[in-house]
Amino acid sequence: MTRLLVIQPDDSDPAANLGDWLTAAGAELTVVRPFAEPLPALDDYQGVVCLGGAMGALDDAEHPWLKDVRQLLASATGNRMPVLAVCLGSQLLTVALGGRVTVGDAGPEVGPSLVAKRDVAWTDPLFAEAPLMLDVMHFHVDTIDRLPPGAELMASSGKYPNQAFRVNGCAYGLQFHIETTTDMILKWAELGPQAAATARPGALDRENLDRVHADIAETWQPIVERFVRLASGELPPADQARPTLPLV
Repeated sequence: MTRLLVIQPDDSDPAANLGDWLTAAGAELTVVRPFAEPLPALDDYQGVVCLGGAMGALDDAEHPWLKDVRQLLASATGNRMPVLAVCLGSQLLTVALGGRVTVGDAGPEVGPSLVAKRDVAWTDPLFAEAPLMLDVMHFHVDTIDRLPPGAELMASSGKYPNQAFRVNGCAYGLQFHIETTTDMILKWAELGPQAAATARPGALDRENLDRVHADIAETWQPIVERFVRLASGELPPADQARPTLPLV
């Protein structure tokens, strides 16, 4: 089994579908809620997953444990341990490695959307075989304003360009969500009505969310499976992989 540490910063954002895909790919998950328990040492793990949450990446005054999460993400990346960081997780990874996160000047980004692969993604071990346009779920107010030094942009959108990035060949930050379920999004909309009101009309209807989550699963489950293979050592990291384009 490939041992993965899953950091869950908020009860409202469990691993959900992402957890199912990871375990189906052969991963053994240890879920830690850093607001309730200390983070373990990385010695017993082969990869790290960091989920989202309602707080900001630098809200240390209210959530002092955020510093520990940032340090762990920086340590994992520096030691070339595969990392998959989602929404707040990607913002924590960004700040931990010297990038910048700010309140998005174009307003919240909420609801189903598409992001487009950038050139580097076409030869990436996780993203090469994925389609050009990737189905994702947005629900964030803060955004990644500046990528960490040395980061490579993997995917963009028109509203906010820094949607996905890669650092040190094996750490990936995703500004969006892939783990969610329809019930999770409806609950977030209930808890954050002002942000939810910025979504396109009908975007957060249950039927539409069900349809979009099926598309997200089709797009992202294979990518997540490749992340488990990366963590197990079966796939080499990006800077060690042979840079070939996918067959069409």
